[in-house]
Amino acid sequence: MSQQEIAGGDNQDSTLLAAIDLGSNSFHMMVARLAHGELKPIDVLSEKVQLAAGLDKNKKLTDAAQERGLECLSRFAQRIVSLPRSAVRIVGTNSLREAKNAADFIEKAEKILGTDLEVIAGREEARLIYLGVSHTLADDLGKRLVIDIGGGSTEFVIGERFEPQELESLHMGCVSYTKRFFPDGVITAQRFQQAKTAAMQELLSIQARYRDLGWSSSVGSSGTIKAIRNALVSSGLSDDAITAQSLYHLQHKLLTFDTVDDIDLEAIKPERRMVLPAGIAILSGIFESLDIDKMHYSTGALREGLLYDTIGRLEHEDVRERTINALVERYHVNSELTQRIENTALLGWAQVKDDWGLERPIYHDMLSWASRTHPIGLTISHSQFHKHSAYLLHNSDLPGFTNRDQQLVATLARGHRRKFPKEEFKKLPKYLQEPYKRLCILLRVSVLLNRSESNLRLPAIIFRADGKQLHLRFPEGWLQHNPLTAADLQQEADYLKVIDYSLDVE
Repeated sequence: MSQQEIAGGDNQDSTLLAAIDLGSNSFHMMVARLAHGELKPIDVLSEKVQLAAGLDKNKKLTDAAQERGLECLSRFAQRIVSLPRSAVRIVGTNSLREAKNAADFIEKAEKILGTDLEVIAGREEARLIYLGVSHTLADDLGKRLVIDIGGGSTEFVIGERFEPQELESLHMGCVSYTKRFFPDGVITAQRFQQAKTAAMQELLSIQARYRDLGWSSSVGSSGTIKAIRNALVSSGLSDDAITAQSLYHLQHKLLTFDTVDDIDLEAIKPERRMVLPAGIAILSGIFESLDIDKMHYSTGALREGLLYDTIGRLEHEDVRERTINALVERYHVNSELTQRIENTALLGWAQVKDDWGLERPIYHDMLSWASRTHPIGLTISHSQFHKHSAYLLHNSDLPGFTNRDQQLVATLARGHRRKFPKEEFKKLPKYLQEPYKRLCILLRVSVLLNRSESNLRLPAIIFRADGKQLHLRFPEGWLQHNPLTAADLQQEADYLKVIDYSLDVE
């Protein structure tokens, strides 16, 4: 693919990509130039927003926290305004996963940024972090443990080269633990030990599995681990790496300070002092639980992983395709049948996409993925299998898919047969409800047309859309010779009335 094709237009910078990471502690943005398969950073911006600190007791983002975030994004937006949407990835992490009013913030943020904001699951965050770290470090042989301490969660990955093998995200972060154990900034040995113990309790769920898998080197990313490494170096406790012994000495040095304002470590910026005790406690718990002796620091992290993942999507090396193929294999899907359904659905899409406003490539992809995975629920039970399919698609770990992606493909699978589930579509963002109803109609019709498992090819069918009408034209006499299909289409026309759509067949 040419650089111009990646940008998607003749009048736009053909080599720039951007990634924005809305972390629980900081918001990060990186703009980079793609040259010969390598990324060259152009702009790197970071602001302490501390969304996690703005989660109230009801798990809602306060107005003040939202305002901090939106003001930051207004500044970021100026840098990406000229880039095509396909060149920009924006993701939210733990705080937006946790916040009950995240949808309100996301809607405002998307208006400012002019593109979609994707909330990613913890394991997807871990996968992207590993991708960023792997592209930043030397391509060493052997397994690598990668750890990223964020504001609200900590990600753990064991992988080799560019392939993660074990992914996990635990609910512990430097901002959330600061609120919990150091809310007034007072540092005591008791509070530190409570935070460290809480981290070790969280780690019990992965401790045995990770130790059994093992690794030959360990790497830390994120601002917290960078700050700890820098504090060790500036204090003369380490030349470069974080060792168990040097971390132990730093812990004792920290406990000589009464409050976070008293922290006097040369490499620690004032805005990092507040969350440093929690960060050191979490990392100390990790070192002890996983028996880590030495950890190196990597500059690569989530935003770099986002950029490399974007390159893969633009060059048709999309991890989501591998994920869908793995699902199909795992649930023993009849691939010959789903291939015919997919072909019919995409032929219909190609004919109506302009009239129905479905031109964006993601609509093609979602229809393709739903066509291939809609019957996976048959593995559980034939009765209500569309509901089982939707559950599996919505709740499984699907590398490459955001939370919203999973909701969308699950909704298509849920709606592919029987009564049209209009209430499910009301759960989607308003601007997506109509497009996904139309995609679902195309999927439903394609399933009906390929109901028979015979290998007989369908005739040439003309799809035409006009507002809330879908017209199907068959060769003369074909429906008379296929009365079951004719009856199914009549039943489908009745089903679609509930969403005020009509299906006309001739």
